[in-house]
Amino acid sequence: MDLVHRVMHRFRALQYAVLRDSPQAITHLEYKVLNYFERHPGDTLSALAAHSGRDKAQLAKLVKRLLEIGLLEHAEAGSDRRSQPLKLSAAGAAMQATLRRQQKRVAQTAVQGLAAAERSELLRLLRHVDAQLGAPDDA
Repeated sequence: MDLVHRVMHRFRALQYAVLRDSPQAITHLEYKVLNYFERHPGDTLSALAAHSGRDKAQLAKLVKRLLEIGLLEHAEAGSDRRSQPLKLSAAGAAMQATLRRQQKRVAQTAVQGLAAAERSELLRLLRHVDAQLGAPDDA
């Protein structure tokens, strides 16, 4: 499993390398928060915390930073700051698209040289390991 961890660490480092010199460089957890609001525009911080099972205070700090650097925005003005709906900003959507393209490039590099049958077997085996460990829902 150390090898799986090392491969994932390398994969993420290469995925986020595209943002390395950007003033909007983000962490993997921030990326997951952006993914959540991309899939659930208008949801609140409370909904994110309930969905992810993560500490609400930790998520509040991440959301605050993403708002400050312009990747998230309030979907509508509300009187209760704790339950304001959030959505990706145009910059956040553009960043998500950039990271998805980079993720695809890195994934293609990772399996380069493997035959289609080998790729299918690798995917089958990884799904098996994932299922054995009872994969939690991502943020």
